[in-house]
Amino acid sequence: MANAASGIAVHDECKLKFLELKAKRTYRFIVFKIEEKQKQKQVIVEKVGEPAESYDDFAASLPADECRYAVYDFDFVTAENCQKSRIFFIAWSPDSSRVRSKMIYASSKDRFKRELDGIQVELQATDPTEMGLDVIRSRAS
Repeated sequence: MANAASGIAVHDECKLKFLELKAKRTYRFIVFKIEEKQKQKQVIVEKVGEPAESYDDFAASLPADECRYAVYDFDFVTAENCQKSRIFFIAWSPDSSRVRSKMIYASSKDRFKRELDGIQVELQATDPTEMGLDVIRSRAS
């Protein structure tokens, strides 16, 4: 099922991995990439992070000069001392990435996000400071 706006399909593995993260907490994060080389452009899973991996591991897995979508399962403790978690959707679009790539990612984002049922917080980031741990913490609560 391609997106009319950008012609991008979503590979089934994206939804399966997301469900595993959401329901079973099998992963800490998932990085998604739009595969542009094939005839049918589609969003694929580029990398998954093990539950023990840190936020720094996640941030390091995003390329410095290419767009990506990512999902991060953030655990935190509330002021009332309750253990909680929030699933973040991050649209990573660094300033140094190609304009065409930014346009493809921007036009496909909403449809791709709809495929992942259970996203709680969305962030748009063009450099690492816009998705730092302090930003994640403040948006989680």
